[in-house]
Amino acid sequence: MARYTFYEGQLLILIGFCVLFLLAGLRSSKAKGPRTQAAEDESATPASTHATQDAMSKLTRQYLIVYAVVMGADWLQGPYVYSLYKEEYAFPERLVAIFFVTGFLSAGLAAPVVGVWADQHGRKKLCLVFCITYALACACILFPSLPILFLGRLLGGISTSILYSAFETWLISSANSLALPPSDLSTILGRATLVNAVVATAAGVVSNELVETTGTFTSPFIASGIILMLGWVVITGSWTENYGRGGGSSVIGTDVFQLKRLGQAWKTVSSDLRLLVLGLTQTCFEGSMYLFVFLWVPFLQEAAVEDATLPLGYIFSSFMVSMMIGSIFYNAITAYHLPSGTSSGDPGESTLTLHAKLSSLICAASALSFAISIYSENEHVRFWAFCVFEACVGMYYPVQGMLRGTLISDEHRATISSLFRVPLNVFVVVSLLTGVSSARHMVLAASALMLLFSSIMTGLVLVNPFKESSPSHPRPA
Repeated sequence: MARYTFYEGQLLILIGFCVLFLLAGLRSSKAKGPRTQAAEDESATPASTHATQDAMSKLTRQYLIVYAVVMGADWLQGPYVYSLYKEEYAFPERLVAIFFVTGFLSAGLAAPVVGVWADQHGRKKLCLVFCITYALACACILFPSLPILFLGRLLGGISTSILYSAFETWLISSANSLALPPSDLSTILGRATLVNAVVATAAGVVSNELVETTGTFTSPFIASGIILMLGWVVITGSWTENYGRGGGSSVIGTDVFQLKRLGQAWKTVSSDLRLLVLGLTQTCFEGSMYLFVFLWVPFLQEAAVEDATLPLGYIFSSFMVSMMIGSIFYNAITAYHLPSGTSSGDPGESTLTLHAKLSSLICAASALSFAISIYSENEHVRFWAFCVFEACVGMYYPVQGMLRGTLISDEHRATISSLFRVPLNVFVVVSLLTGVSSARHMVLAASALMLLFSSIMTGLVLVNPFKESSPSHPRPA
């Protein structure tokens, strides 16, 4: 009972901090609002300003409603994937690791094809496919049969590749087609991360209550499948389709896997050092994040009192509130530093520099949090170190989304974003095959070193770029 009291108390403290930061942000935006509006009126007509605001508001609603639904379905499963396999189905930890590896291999192999199909045949269409495949993955996990469970992991990997490429690509392409300035896209991405954290926090509590009420770890997965069907309905009714350049053909042709298009995307990436560093950051950070999903439960259990039962739902919700705090920090930083879309100068360069600095700092802070969790055997210290990492996650997604939106042209955006996921999943698979039981500390230490390396490379290439490094493709409007 004391353990429950501790984690519930930490959750309440984090929520209190989050509310304070939100209120401070609202006061700051109200104070800044009249000055910002006056500056916009000097450089744009009231009609054009109003039209831009309406377009942004509509796009924000369209995206955030869908994003909240699909991420809510994803987060409902988060606290209990490991526990379902290990405790309810009583599989050995090595087999649990193989389940996770299967999902990441599936995601890695599917990623390039998913990106190409999204660019070629429609981002909305792929998002609808996601709702179906992920719901089927939830259904598969309800049956403790190895073939069915492995099928579920395959479907889950494919779904994850779609979730982390097609949805963001749809948003960026829609924002560019509406000619929204970088500051507006940054605002939407920041709000998306904030919504994601709110939904994840609620999902952690709901999943905890579902498990306690039903007495089974499968109940959050049933709820997730139902929510995914709701997501399919919302996407169908509210989104319009968009494509990469040359996309929209209803004929697939002989090149089903679009190898020529993949080759063009790889040539674009390999000829621009900045894109290579962007891919390195995605591999290091998201790879570490996925390993964290597998490692945080046994890491805390290892430091806890013997035979103690951890309230995983409340711990998960604490992590999500930490992610929300990171998102609030991101919104505050960009609101203060980013120029408005109608100001003079080159907002693209300013956006790139600011987000490159943030990316470098996020990777460095994440490496430090992992280092602390490795060297401390105190359960509470590890918990707070993991909360710091989740705050970095809250800043990472809008930062990385803005860097992709600034550096990658719309022609191959989903393809290149998915291409980056190939080394990411290779990194995770190799680590998981090595990193069970006694090797957990080694895997987390390797993640910390990779994050530190990514921080340094981002600082050298993106924050202080080489003069001769120039984009090999046009920057989006």
